[in-house]
Amino acid sequence: MVWLEIDGKKQRVELPSDIGAGLMNCSVDGRAMSVDVQLLEPGVMSLLIADPDAQGRQYRCVLDGDGVVIGGRRYGFAVDDPRSLQGRRGAGAGTEGPRPVKAPMPGRVVRMLVEVGMEVGEGQGVVVIEAMKMQNELKAPKAGRVVRVGAVVGDTVGSGDVLVVVE
Repeated sequence: MVWLEIDGKKQRVELPSDIGAGLMNCSVDGRAMSVDVQLLEPGVMSLLIADPDAQGRQYRCVLDGDGVVIGGRRYGFAVDDPRSLQGRRGAGAGTEGPRPVKAPMPGRVVRMLVEVGMEVGEGQGVVVIEAMKMQNELKAPKAGRVVRVGAVVGDTVGSGDVLVVVE
């Protein structure tokens, strides 16, 4: 079970323990439905909802940082997963050691806002990537010094590629 917040509205989502591509039964705010999930490419998936209310609607979902684009409209979201909180307990605030800034989706680097040796503040923009004709500014995960820059303007990057490391 996770809590999914979409545009300020929290919904309880119950998922099967064996999440993956294919048909799965889930529940959203107590309403049961079957969803056929297919990963089309990293950061892009197709959802076919077999639910009487949705009447077999299909959605193309594109991850966009802390949002998802569905039908040309961007929805901000946050996931509150109790399991992930348990895993982080006692880990300090996660500010020790180097912290990478990774590409959340495939795209192209359009601006580098930092270079090796620069001091940055937590939440400061470090790189801008373009994906699906939208520009996304990625931010520093903590205050510190940039110790590595893994891309240059014009590079094509994949989901999960390390673009900057802050120590």
